[in-house]
Amino acid sequence: MTASEQTKTAIVFPGMGPSGFSEVGRFLTLDPFARKRLAEADEALGYSVFDRLRDSEDDYSEATQIAFLVNSMASADRAEQEHGLVPDLCVGPSFGQKAAAAYVSSLPFPEVVRLTAELARCEHAYFAEEYQDAVTHTFVRTPREKLTEILTELGERDEWYDYSGYLDDGFFMVSLRETELEWFKKAISQAGGYSMYTMVPAVHAPAFAELRRRAAEEVLPGYDILDPKLPVVTDQDGTIVTTADGLRTMLLDTFDLPIHWPKVVDTLKGAGVSQMYITGPDNLFHRLDRTKSNFEVVTVGPGKRSRPARKR
Repeated sequence: MTASEQTKTAIVFPGMGPSGFSEVGRFLTLDPFARKRLAEADEALGYSVFDRLRDSEDDYSEATQIAFLVNSMASADRAEQEHGLVPDLCVGPSFGQKAAAAYVSSLPFPEVVRLTAELARCEHAYFAEEYQDAVTHTFVRTPREKLTEILTELGERDEWYDYSGYLDDGFFMVSLRETELEWFKKAISQAGGYSMYTMVPAVHAPAFAELRRRAAEEVLPGYDILDPKLPVVTDQDGTIVTTADGLRTMLLDTFDLPIHWPKVVDTLKGAGVSQMYITGPDNLFHRLDRTKSNFEVVTVGPGKRSRPARKR
């Protein structure tokens, strides 16, 4: 591999995590890039995203999702204008897929805003009917063999669970019934692990094939997805997507396939990426050991100081 191939850059739009209105609202109000994107979102939806966000008590409400999308795109705008970012590949793990779709011009940003709102309503309707007590728990420092023992015990009690994410060594996301959550957290702790946060509703679980079907048949047909102008690395298995069909499949895979960040890292390394810009409100991906040990990481977003971290 030549020296030039070793200097490629990837842009990463992070997945959503819990966030408070004070920080998100402040960024939407004060950041000029966010204000511009927010105005576009308001026009696309016909309502004030900020007003609905202020009144929302749900970490993953429609307005919260739109605000996260706005802030992610605004962070990418800043990275381009202030850092001179010209990426070679794009990644959007979990919710970040939506910002990625807009960034690579597979859909115009206003269309992605509307798509995000429609998918949020589709998910809300699905979870009002199915898997009403399902949650996704994220935890770290848990040896795989210990986790296998814990999940085997769940299975022996005929309790449902699915892997929803493989983030790093000992770092996982598992979906299960909320009635089993406290037992699961205790078992994780006894195995030496540390529980981080729990998402409601659950995400990225093979059990949610019906949600995928609904999105495929009721939402996505209303959107004309184009070939991406920049190669996109899928967060499920690290495949490089260069076609509209591939991007559409990636958007649907997020409903019933787990995230696999190590495979994303392997693909980026194989493509010669040495620098990674993470644009958006990220509390996870820039902190992962697998990320820090393989890339020079630059974070640009709410609460970020917009400077690179040293590659270890």
